[in-house]
Amino acid sequence: MKQSDSNLNTDAVIASKVKKQKDKILKAMKKEGKAMRPGEIADAAGLDKDEVSKVMKKLAADGKVSSPKRCFWEAV
Repeated sequence: MKQSDSNLNTDAVIASKVKKQKDKILKAMKKEGKAMRPGEIADAAGLDKDEVSKVMKKLAADGKVSSPKRCFWEAV
């Protein structure tokens, strides 16, 4: 396997992991139906708080979540 093939496989694994995290987070947020702090989202989704914080930025860039006030997120 070439180095570039290995990089593509690694990128695909990372992208798949992030997609699963996004899906878990959005599902948990929609179930709660209210604005939540990252720690609450992490608990509800069964994920690490630091990972949730990283993924929230990506979800915001995708237009899937918004921040109605500082340190709170809600699904759009």
